[in-house]
Amino acid sequence: MSAITSANLANAIVKLVAVDALPALSGQLVMGNLVNRDFEPTLAQAGDTVNVPIPPTMVANNIAEGGSVQSQNPDVANAQIVLNTHAEATFQIPDVTKVIAVPDLLRLYMQPAMIALAEKVESDLLNLYSQFTANTPLGTGGTALLESVVDSAETALFNAKVPASEQKYLVVDGNAYSQLRQISRFSEYATSGDAGLRALIDGSIGRIKDFYVFRSQFVKKTGTGPTTTNNIAFAKNALGLAIRRLPKPLPGTGAIAEYAELGNLGMRITMSYQPNTLAQQFTVDMLYGVGVLRNAHGVQVRS
Repeated sequence: MSAITSANLANAIVKLVAVDALPALSGQLVMGNLVNRDFEPTLAQAGDTVNVPIPPTMVANNIAEGGSVQSQNPDVANAQIVLNTHAEATFQIPDVTKVIAVPDLLRLYMQPAMIALAEKVESDLLNLYSQFTANTPLGTGGTALLESVVDSAETALFNAKVPASEQKYLVVDGNAYSQLRQISRFSEYATSGDAGLRALIDGSIGRIKDFYVFRSQFVKKTGTGPTTTNNIAFAKNALGLAIRRLPKPLPGTGAIAEYAELGNLGMRITMSYQPNTLAQQFTVDMLYGVGVLRNAHGVQVRS
């Protein structure tokens, strides 16, 4: 058995933070868990462009001789996303040796940093609402979100040829979520069965008009006075989140880094000493970009 030294203890602590970091981040994401997420363990830098593969749209043409058809499309379509965001959150642990014996202490220090990163990712993804231009925006700003508007959003995605097997999502703010819960036909057991019971008792909408409904505090609002809430309805391949690795610190700098990578998510965790506070400093950072992959597979839903 090898001896416990300050060097291998330091590496163990960074690895421990890396193991707990990604589940903590994923648990805070809403939009980040719904969109097309592309991650490769390759080094990149801010400004690089990533080709994100998405299922192609096939076109069939008649063959004059036999009357059969053949497809004329590449096997894989690509959409480009620029890695233009380097987001980081930093926290300090005064006594790092305690986190090995008391894992809950690590979560106490780390959770605010994970929440900060998740909020940044959520905000950037929801800010893409204005790029859904292929479909006419639905609903009226400053008014309640109606069942008929949700129905029209589903119809718009159907007409855009979103595959029936592909899940569709509706992400709204807290007020719109409340308005949906109060749709009379949807919030009663007599008219909608268990779904109505969940909306009435648990406060959970679940699914309506073939949309899985989620609420987020980061849905964008525009205008002054009566503001317009820019909710979005979309299929998974409408939006993309591309993440790439950042390089580890150079040897001799005194910093130790590990990668945390799981389920198409990735981040770097770096530990260094902060002499001003006499504590170990941890920096969790990500290099990512967001973008619209298929314009027609999303629609603005205003309220």
